[in-house]
Amino acid sequence: MSTIIRISIAACGLLLSAAPAAANDYSKPETWLCRPGRQDACAVDLTTTVIAADGKLTKEPFKANANAPIDCFYVYPTVSNDPTPNSDMNAGPEETNVVRAQFARFASQCKLYAPLYRQVTLKALRAAMAGGGGFPADRKLGYEDVLAAWNYYLQNDNKGRGVVLIGHSQGSAVLTQLIKSEIDGKPIQSKIISALLLGTNVAVPKGKDVGGSFQNVPLCRSSSQLGCVISYVTFRSDVPPPANSRFGRVPTEGMTAACVNPAALKGGKAEMHAYLSSGFNGVSTESAQPKPWATGAKIETPFVSLPGLLTGECVSNDAGSYLAITTNANPSDPRTDEIPGDVVANGQVMKDWGLHLIDAHVAMGNLVDVVAQQSKAYLSK
Repeated sequence: MSTIIRISIAACGLLLSAAPAAANDYSKPETWLCRPGRQDACAVDLTTTVIAADGKLTKEPFKANANAPIDCFYVYPTVSNDPTPNSDMNAGPEETNVVRAQFARFASQCKLYAPLYRQVTLKALRAAMAGGGGFPADRKLGYEDVLAAWNYYLQNDNKGRGVVLIGHSQGSAVLTQLIKSEIDGKPIQSKIISALLLGTNVAVPKGKDVGGSFQNVPLCRSSSQLGCVISYVTFRSDVPPPANSRFGRVPTEGMTAACVNPAALKGGKAEMHAYLSSGFNGVSTESAQPKPWATGAKIETPFVSLPGLLTGECVSNDAGSYLAITTNANPSDPRTDEIPGDVVANGQVMKDWGLHLIDAHVAMGNLVDVVAQQSKAYLSK
């Protein structure tokens, strides 16, 4: 059961409540996982081993841009292993690991801000999904924490700079509410370069790019477009969302779940520039471990990249609206013919979760590239 709860709050549709808690003080350095100019969860090794189709290995170094002209503000997914309904404000390895996997690489384009927040924990989600009512969590608390961190950032750090919002799963649900309540149609929207809302169901009217979840924030359709959203959920192309899927669908008549392929904003199939964790994926331990990335290859870096192995295309059909990932396997070459990323429970792949654990990984290079182009467009205004 522990596997099943590693999902977005929004996808569960949980209604949770608890007594009010004291507000966080985001002027305190310890309330942030990442802030510019310090050694913290974002100051990590992101060296990547690039594995060519012929098996050749090349190390790709990473360097943050200390003079990045824009900011990125990140809200992480459901990862807390705290034994309480809401997490505390002490960063554990689960919070720092997910930052490495999903956010730190944006330091090549942005100055990074990632607040800690009192999210609904894995234990609380487990209890709620089991139907137990004796372990209530406060869903509103996490949102209020992120709102306080956002307001602190705007008042003390932003200084007129453009900002990209980045989230996954529970983090995307929180940012969706933040955009609805604080940004959509308001003056601050002019500072939003884009919002990357991964692993969540953003509603849009069928055949349209705006409406639904947001009234004035459209989907991104070009790398020069500003104030727009990139959102998708990933499934293997040969394992589409089953009937019980929590992702790729929205309940409102006439609406569909947004799907924007970061590798092909206008649509169509394109190569995914994935940065896959070479071992533990950084989001959940409830996933199959990777098989050898290439025959005889010894991987000593935290990430691998396999050019040409993965392609992605947004599809919309009776199964849902989702980013279909195809592995271009070639049994005759030395590279792996499959990538890990499925949620696994009791040895069984949970098909209703798709590739939720690696939503960010499979398109990380594409997302960073889009942010780079959007940054140029913003700065040239």
